[in-house]
Amino acid sequence: MSAKFVRFGPIILLALLAVTACSNGDSNSNSTEQTLMGRTFVSTGVEGAPIPGGGPLTLTFKDGRVAADAGCNSHSGSVELDDHKVHVSGLASTLMACPGDRQGADEWLSALLNSEPSWQLDGAKLTLKSAKLTVSMLDKKVAKPDKPIKGTTWIVTALITPDAQIRSQTLDEVKPTLTIADDGSVSGSAGCNRMTGKATGSDAELTFQVGTTKMMCAPEVMEVEQAVLKALDGKTTASVDADTLTLRNTNGSGLTLHAE
Repeated sequence: MSAKFVRFGPIILLALLAVTACSNGDSNSNSTEQTLMGRTFVSTGVEGAPIPGGGPLTLTFKDGRVAADAGCNSHSGSVELDDHKVHVSGLASTLMACPGDRQGADEWLSALLNSEPSWQLDGAKLTLKSAKLTVSMLDKKVAKPDKPIKGTTWIVTALITPDAQIRSQTLDEVKPTLTIADDGSVSGSAGCNRMTGKATGSDAELTFQVGTTKMMCAPEVMEVEQAVLKALDGKTTASVDADTLTLRNTNGSGLTLHAE
């Protein structure tokens, strides 16, 4: 009996090693499988009908939901990614009117998402395919790396209050700006008057001390200016997402700014 054990023992051992190797191979395969969740992608090209207004298409996958924007309204809904297809349900959107060619962007986006396109992920590259469209996308962190807070000229595009984010024609026309130099010195325009001052603290928590010239402008311009100055008065938290800077003041005011 012992002779038989010695004879077949190596074969048994080799078989066990083979099973272990297969098991390890499966484990490595599972660990390297990529997911869309927790990532944002930006379109880099479209084969088929182009995005009305030029887009780009932006898709964010997070916590079983997808947020989508093709240049007009923001859309969101539940998403499942089974069988490498994008299954969206309960899709809802904002109701902003979009001028010119961009007014067709919502219909283009809805048609794409409701077609249950297939998806293929290769590192930072995402490809969506429907019967009529092929959309090439790139991870936003690769396509649009975060701009540095300091040394960038930022343009105010929205005013933040405790209850809402406000955009207006006056804000678009006067284009308040903010630049923080490497030494913390602040310059820019509040809408009517020029700003100077300083910002201290880390990039994530900035404390502003700002002064302005004393010109008077139209009432609606001065209203924008007062909102900008209130947001830049004292302690703020700051966060950058690609080319967008968000400042939130402890007094409840804030600003959304885009890199120039």
